[in-house]
Amino acid sequence: MEILRTPPDWPRTETEARAAQEALRARRVRDEAGPAPGTVPLTGVDVAYDDARDLVAAAAVVLDPEGRSVLGQATAVGRVSFPYVPGLLAFRELPTVLAALERLPVAPGVVVCDGYGVAHPRRFGLAAHLGVLTGLPAFGVAKNPFLFTYEAPGEERGARTPLLDGTEEVGAALRTRTGVKPVYVSAGHRVTLDTACAHTLALTPRYRLPETTRRADALCRAALREASGTRAACRPGGPGARGPSGSP
Repeated sequence: MEILRTPPDWPRTETEARAAQEALRARRVRDEAGPAPGTVPLTGVDVAYDDARDLVAAAAVVLDPEGRSVLGQATAVGRVSFPYVPGLLAFRELPTVLAALERLPVAPGVVVCDGYGVAHPRRFGLAAHLGVLTGLPAFGVAKNPFLFTYEAPGEERGARTPLLDGTEEVGAALRTRTGVKPVYVSAGHRVTLDTACAHTLALTPRYRLPETTRRADALCRAALREASGTRAACRPGGPGARGPSGSP
């Protein structure tokens, strides 16, 4: 399997990454509602790491507009492109994620990231970053609320409450299964929070996590096993976590 190298112009230091993040943030589109559920394909992206071998595997899985059948999928394996720095995780993952997206045999439609969008200290998490770089509508669905606060939504499926940074709403705690812990949805690029929540509910007819995330998670783990010959590990801190502090 080909092991991708980090692009030569990719940021190498925290200072370079923060400058790039700041420049790209100004290009994020906030006022597009985005495609409605059932109208376009949905693509899940996820990564798995083998830190001992300095490898990261990315997967992209395209589901039909109803979120049931796989229309196409692709993987890429590369070197870890950036050290772990809270708030800059996208710089570790994006070169390989972009390579996987480029290998897809069909158009991605809307991209669903296992992580955050505007629910980020600088309002530019992985989903926003990826959306700006590709021009694709993108949003994030995370397994934990990072450092933000929320009131518990109602127990019924579809209940939601604001995910807050102080008084600012940066996302939503959304109940995708009645009586089960919520997920944490945030807009990324060219998709509003309402549209992102609607897509998330459409993608969770049976499980807490979107089907896009479940399938991409399994595929990137398999790709990493093939590349490294070891048991694939998700992001540091457990499946879908953003490092020891849960940072995006």
